[in-house]
Amino acid sequence: MIKNGDIVSQRYQVIKHAGKGGMQDVFLARDLKLDIDVALKTPLPGLEAKRFSSSAKIAAKVNHHNVAKTLDYFEENDQVFLVEEFVHGETLEDKLEHFGLLDPHFSACIFHNLAKGIMASHQAGVVHRDLKPSNIMVTTGVAFEQVKITDFGIASLTNEFFAEVAESGDLTLSTSGTIRGALPFMAPEMMFRKKGDVIKSSADIWSLGAMMFKLMTGIYPFGVYLEAAVNVKGGNREPWPSFMTENNQFEPLALALQNITDNCLKYSPQERPTAKDLVGICEELCYLSAPRELGDVTKFIQNGYSGFINGEDDVSFFSIESVYGPTRPDLANNSKVCFSKFPGNPRGRAHPVIVWKK
Repeated sequence: MIKNGDIVSQRYQVIKHAGKGGMQDVFLARDLKLDIDVALKTPLPGLEAKRFSSSAKIAAKVNHHNVAKTLDYFEENDQVFLVEEFVHGETLEDKLEHFGLLDPHFSACIFHNLAKGIMASHQAGVVHRDLKPSNIMVTTGVAFEQVKITDFGIASLTNEFFAEVAESGDLTLSTSGTIRGALPFMAPEMMFRKKGDVIKSSADIWSLGAMMFKLMTGIYPFGVYLEAAVNVKGGNREPWPSFMTENNQFEPLALALQNITDNCLKYSPQERPTAKDLVGICEELCYLSAPRELGDVTKFIQNGYSGFINGEDDVSFFSIESVYGPTRPDLANNSKVCFSKFPGNPRGRAHPVIVWKK
């Protein structure tokens, strides 16, 4: 049993338990040789150490700033460990609990970074197979200064687990928490795989598309759990919500992102773009990447058409046309907002603006 303060392999001092997934325990540890924080990961009981070792070697092939780097692998006292770059922050899944959804500019920035990380992995011959918001780490706060894909090694291990379940029957009927949590973002060839099927890089593209749909709308494109599998099989996807294109300031970029996402979610793997294609497309998008901050709407003017936000350092003016999403700010229940700030006179201008859930 690993405890806070333990030193593993005479090098990694455990600071705290950082989380548990369907396949692993994760600890925040200090590398005493390099004096840096790392993620110390070990498979849950019952998972074979040999597979974990193989997964670590696969993950180590990927080297990109949008991918959490695999740093070390070792065995000690009949237990195996994977050491990975640690990102001080939250998962994208946790982040969405605060945001609810992201505006097209924010979404395009995330999309671009994820596509670059996936391209690097595919060029190294590595398919993640388990891309979902809980496997994306982002920095604390609202800045999203770092976006890193994690758990390439664990995902490879998860793929073998999926394959074993598929051999024994319908994967979509599994009660495994690992599989249930992955289904909303899982490609159809993963859901309905048969023994001997080879999962290719196009499965990651589907997962990226499903994540982006959730990111921009706050809605799972095919639902959750078994509902997701049924809807994927039947081609029953949620429609794009009208609020995405009702505002002329967001419409062009929103439409472009919808088109990219639609192509990622093509049922046939051969019809989906490659990660390299996506990087090229994202490079042509015109999106804002200005810093974000939190503030409180303190006053409305012009019959509610515009107002003022008390930000971190000063007050900014905003128009209701700069607000993205189905929820509008108000002074009673939705006064907290996330926004970018630009110079203006007599007040700076806030754009885009989205309501902060909590």
